[in-house]
Amino acid sequence: MKKYMSILVDMESKIQEGQYRPGQKLPSVRSAAQQYGCSISTVIRAYAELEERHAIYSVSQSGYYVVQKESDPDNRDESLIDFASASPDVNVFPYLDFQHCLNKAIDTYKYHLFTYGDGKGMDKLRHTLVSHFADSQVFTRPERIMVTSGAQQAMEILAKMPFPNGKSVILVEQPSYNNFLHFLESENVPVVGIPRSIAGIDIGLLEEKFKTGHIKFFYTMPRYHNPLGTSLRVEERKAIAALASQYDVFVVEDDYMADLGDERGFDPVYAYNQTSHIIYLKSFSKIIFPGLRLGAVVLPESLLEEFYAYKKYGDASLLSQAALEIYISNGMYERHKQKIYRQYETRMVALDSAVQLYGGTGLIEVVPGNGGIYKIFKLPHNVNLERLIKRLEERSILVVSGKPFYLSQYLERDKFIRISISRVSQAQIEAGVQTIVEEVKRELGNRW
Repeated sequence: MKKYMSILVDMESKIQEGQYRPGQKLPSVRSAAQQYGCSISTVIRAYAELEERHAIYSVSQSGYYVVQKESDPDNRDESLIDFASASPDVNVFPYLDFQHCLNKAIDTYKYHLFTYGDGKGMDKLRHTLVSHFADSQVFTRPERIMVTSGAQQAMEILAKMPFPNGKSVILVEQPSYNNFLHFLESENVPVVGIPRSIAGIDIGLLEEKFKTGHIKFFYTMPRYHNPLGTSLRVEERKAIAALASQYDVFVVEDDYMADLGDERGFDPVYAYNQTSHIIYLKSFSKIIFPGLRLGAVVLPESLLEEFYAYKKYGDASLLSQAALEIYISNGMYERHKQKIYRQYETRMVALDSAVQLYGGTGLIEVVPGNGGIYKIFKLPHNVNLERLIKRLEERSILVVSGKPFYLSQYLERDKFIRISISRVSQAQIEAGVQTIVEEVKRELGNRW
C-alpha cells in the first residue's frame, strides 16, 4: 500500500473510533510527517483526500479539523449492545466512494447496464477479479469465474447440481454456517457432519469420511470460520487439498472473510490442489454493503457447464457489477479493506482485554486471534443457554446461541454463544463483556 494511503486509512480509523473527536484539530502537517516517517507532501496528499471525503476541513493559517457529524447514519442506540449482527458497521460503509463508482459506471456503460447481461457475470468484472484473486494465491482465468447474487446462491446451486464424481452426500463442519445448514436440511439434501473445534479438524477422520462416505463435496471455511472465528493450520489445508485429489471429493472453500485479516502467507486450500477439485467462493458483502449481493465462484473446468445450466440467467445487477469493477480496479477496495480491518482488529483486542479485566478467564473459553469478526464464548455445560441469552437481552445485550450452527440431528455439540464485533463500538465492548461475565457467574451461582 502506498504511504499516503496508509496514512489516510489510519486517520480515518482514528476518526471513526473517536480518537480524533468532531471539531478536534489534527496534528500539523510537519508533526504528522514526523509521526508517520514520511515527507510533508505525502501528509498533504492524505489530508487533501480526507478533505475531499468530508472527513476533515482546513482553516487558513490554523490547520485541519475533524468535521462535526450531523447525525449517526444508523441512529445507533448506545444503550443496546449488539453482539449478534454479522452485518458490516454502517458507520464505515464507503458511501461516497461507491456513489462515485456508481456514477462512473453509468457514464461508462450507459444503456448496457439495463439489459439482462451475461449469466456468467460482467466480462470486465471477471477479468478484474483474475488479478484480485491472484492477491490471495487463487490463480485462474476469467472463463472459470462466475458472478453470483451473493455466495449463498453459488452454494445452493452447488448443493443441487450433479457432480462428475457421481456422489451425493455433502460433508459439513460442525459447527458451520447456519443459513447453509438450514438450506440443506429444508431441501432434504443428504448431509453429514464432521467435528471442527477451536483446535482444528481431525484429518484422520476426514480421510475416513472421504474414503467411505460417498462424499460429493466438503464445505469448509478455512479462514475465520463462522461461528468459531478460527483458521485452519497450513498442514490441515494442505491435507484437505491432497485428500480431495486422492479420493475424488470436491471441496467448496468459502473464503468469505479473506479481506478481514492480516495473516501474512495464508494460502487457501485452492493454492495447494493441482487436480481441480477445489471450488473457491468469495463474497463482497462483508467488506462493502450487505445489500450489494455480489459474490464470485472459481470453478474447475469439469463443473462449468453444469453450474451455468443451473444458473443460466444474469440475475446479479449489472450496475452493481460495473460499480464493483471500478471500485476494485481504482484501488478503493484495497483502501477500504485496510480501514475496516484495522477497526475490527482494535475491537477484537478490546474484547479479549475485557474478558480478562472482568474475570472471565477460566470461566469462558475464548478463541485466540484478532482477525475476522467472530469469536465464540464457550460456556460450562451446566449453564442454561436459553436463560442466559434471555437475561442478557433483558439487559440490552444481544448475542447468538450456538445451537443453529449445528445440524438438527448432530449430537456432539459444544455450548457457546457467538460474539460478533462488526456492529458494536469499541466503547460498548467493555460494558457488554462485563455484563456477560456477570450473567454467566449468576447462572453458576455459588459454584463459581
